Amino acid sequence: MSSLLSERQKDELHKSMLSYLHSAGMHETYESLKRETDNAEFTNDDPKARWVGLLEKKWTSVIRLQKKIMDLESRNASLLAELSSPTRATTSSASSSTPFIPRAPARHTLTSHRAPITRVAFHPAWTVLASASEDASVKIWDWEGGEMERTVKGHTKAVMDVDFDPKGGLMVTCSSDLTIKLWDTSNDYTNVKTLHGHDHSVSSVRFTPDGEKLVSASRDKTIRVWEVSSGYCVKTFTGHAEWVREVVPSDDGRWLVSCSNDQTSRVWDFSTGETKMELRGHEHVIECAVFAPIAAYGAIRELAGLGAATAGDARAKTPGAFVATGSRDKTIKLWDAQSGQCLRTFVGHDNWIRALVFHPTGKYLLSASDDKTLRIWDLANGRCIKTIDAHGHFVTCMSWGRASVGGGGGEVNGDTKVNGTEGQRRINVLATGSVDQTIKIWTP
Repeated sequence: MSSLLSERQKDELHKSMLSYLHSAGMHETYESLKRETDNAEFTNDDPKARWVGLLEKKWTSVIRLQKKIMDLESRNASLLAELSSPTRATTSSASSSTPFIPRAPARHTLTSHRAPITRVAFHPAWTVLASASEDASVKIWDWEGGEMERTVKGHTKAVMDVDFDPKGGLMVTCSSDLTIKLWDTSNDYTNVKTLHGHDHSVSSVRFTPDGEKLVSASRDKTIRVWEVSSGYCVKTFTGHAEWVREVVPSDDGRWLVSCSNDQTSRVWDFSTGETKMELRGHEHVIECAVFAPIAAYGAIRELAGLGAATAGDARAKTPGAFVATGSRDKTIKLWDAQSGQCLRTFVGHDNWIRALVFHPTGKYLLSASDDKTLRIWDLANGRCIKTIDAHGHFVTCMSWGRASVGGGGGEVNGDTKVNGTEGQRRINVLATGSVDQTIKIWTP
């Protein structure tokens, strides 16, 4: 019977066995295996050799996988039992009565980074989370199981942002080392392109909704647009007077919103690079800016006293109509992106606002702050309805994810079953990252 291993794999297996035997003090067996595998020249002197500790790592990973399989089998059995239960419809209906709002304790606390977390991003299809850190690495996690899958290295300084393309085939990162890197998620997160062009730290990078371009923001005061296929910079936007902290495209890709140390936020026409509106009102650096989803428009209009949208109002279903910004002045502002009017200022945090996300239902705005908390704001009345002590240090980043999980169909947290597939349901999941070097996963 022919071997299932290639010659290279067999050689690596033999050397990892030799390394284990040597470190375990089994010297007779070690010498015997050296002779039988034609590895007379083998030494165990290099602690960085790829086979050192390999057997132990493989053994522990097999145990983790076995545990995961057992957990999944148990979960599958309970879900099948739920499917066959005559009361399933009633249970499902009850679970969807209120939207998911994070509550303590978190489902998982993920630890492995050796420096503050700068950004977290969910894969659009898999139960995978990527975390960027000042330790110059990106870590890939199975957020459902709470386990780390791999560490992605390539940057030489702090990684400031991470994002996945809409299909999940590519991941992009940017760094204080002045570069942007593209990684192939289907090929062990291999670095496929490194983009050069910014003259200072790159603080933010995102895919456009079509996945064909990237937008990046930098301490060099510019925003750049890159072509994913070629890696070329095709546009440079200028206008901010200081470090551009973040840039985010609208859901249709027509607009960009940016924020800066110059205490302004700008809405840009993506096709021309012109500033559509400059949002002024904060009294300190603006750390984050985000477009409101269309689902939030009704609550925003109610909050601002604008009245219900009319049938002929084009803005009622057009992405990019409203913007939220968070600042070091400890406030959050909600803006009309067309007129530049500040519709409401949310006051409550005791320190810098570092991240903002809208709830998928459009009913709430969530904020993360250096006061170590998350706050949930009811958009219809502007009140903080919940404060969560989230981390032991500054909360630096936050992201919503959406995942398909086994279940009984129907609706969960307002989300309908995926593609009509029985036994599948969409749940919302929230991730937060902190200076305390941990990521927390919040699920229903």
